[in-house]
Amino acid sequence: MTAGILLSCENKETVDQTPESNAEITIMSLDPGHFHAGLIHKSMYPQVDSTVYVFAPEGPELKDYMNRLAGYNSREEDATVWDLQVSTGDDFLEKMIAAKPGNVMMVAGKNDRKIDYISTAISNGINVYADKPLVINKDGFKKLVKAFGEADQKDLLLYDIMTERFEISTILQKELSMVPAVFGELEKGTLENPAITKESVHHFFKYVSGNPLVRPDWFFDTDIEGTGIVDVTTHLVDLVQWEAFPGVTLDTADVEMLTAKLWPTVLDSSQFNLVTGKAEYPDFLQKNVADNKLSVNSNGEMNYTLKGVHAKVSVIWNFQAPEGAADTHYSMMRGTKANLIIQQGEEEGYLATLYVELLDGQDEALATLIQEELQERFPGLGLEKIATGKYKVIIPEAYHNGHEAHFAQVTEKYLEYFTKKNMPSWEVPNMIVKYFTTTEALEKAEEK
Repeated sequence: MTAGILLSCENKETVDQTPESNAEITIMSLDPGHFHAGLIHKSMYPQVDSTVYVFAPEGPELKDYMNRLAGYNSREEDATVWDLQVSTGDDFLEKMIAAKPGNVMMVAGKNDRKIDYISTAISNGINVYADKPLVINKDGFKKLVKAFGEADQKDLLLYDIMTERFEISTILQKELSMVPAVFGELEKGTLENPAITKESVHHFFKYVSGNPLVRPDWFFDTDIEGTGIVDVTTHLVDLVQWEAFPGVTLDTADVEMLTAKLWPTVLDSSQFNLVTGKAEYPDFLQKNVADNKLSVNSNGEMNYTLKGVHAKVSVIWNFQAPEGAADTHYSMMRGTKANLIIQQGEEEGYLATLYVELLDGQDEALATLIQEELQERFPGLGLEKIATGKYKVIIPEAYHNGHEAHFAQVTEKYLEYFTKKNMPSWEVPNMIVKYFTTTEALEKAEEK
């Protein structure tokens, strides 16, 4: 990096130059406005230089990011050794492009401008590792398709962070759905009774890495963050594709959007203050304030077909989970021989739990699959009979490593694709289909 004022995790000001490094990857973190930007650094990676170059405007979001990494560096167990070199100013994007001290841009923050950051990075020969969603509307989608085309021409890696592929109950749901003796074939379903259902409940106020999560005020402006139908739904649409059509290259023509809707979560001023630390609603949110209450269009539902298979995806945002509760996930895959159901409610202790409902008396085939065939890859799996034809898959606690750990797992996958050039041919086309689906749903919802 050209000489300039840089800030380390200890907030010491130094004048520095780019140090010599033999690492294959050096990360540049651009405007880290979402806590996911910090979570990828909860672990160290042998391929990644310990110096992270940060380009961002000054403010509480940058401070939160720096404090998060400082906490990882100072923890007692498995402490990291990240060295942050931070360049501040409103021209942070221009500074990153001019200096270009790394070869991978990591971006997690304001979703309305994320695609422009991505496009600029690709145009300047920089690989991209980005938090979801990459785009939040059709204009962004068109730019994304162009960015993927340019990345392909320049042999650059553009990839989004799909942590939910690493949740053990989802992995096993997919595994069981691929065994005809147990699952049969995936049903086609109907609008009223989809073959695949994915539902997710999230909370504005929660704890991350043991600390209360402070969200930026812009997070509650859906013009910036995106509505509920294009944000968290990205994960769920990805899982529908990944589980229903494993290894299959999809096309936008495979998607038919049937119905979609949006509805708000309403926060009062005290709730807004608790989660943002702001005493008043900022001017840019006043458009959504009435009677001193803020309406956030954070909830969404879509019903669509993918290659003729009916899928339902929905996301709900509440303000805060009940005591002892957490974000939850529900999923069902309906086969001709079995239903595979993930539940994460109070009965499950808010731990994602996989159930199997047999429709064809294939108990022996299920037992063999769980207790014998899957043991080499997933040692310790068990099976508990709950009722006639209904079983709970017993998953050892070690496999439930938690949402934050999944960021290291998906980062390791990105690093593998980067260093070995072995990303499956279906990944990019299916990312395009994924964002086509979410932005189609938005257009359908806004028709009303």
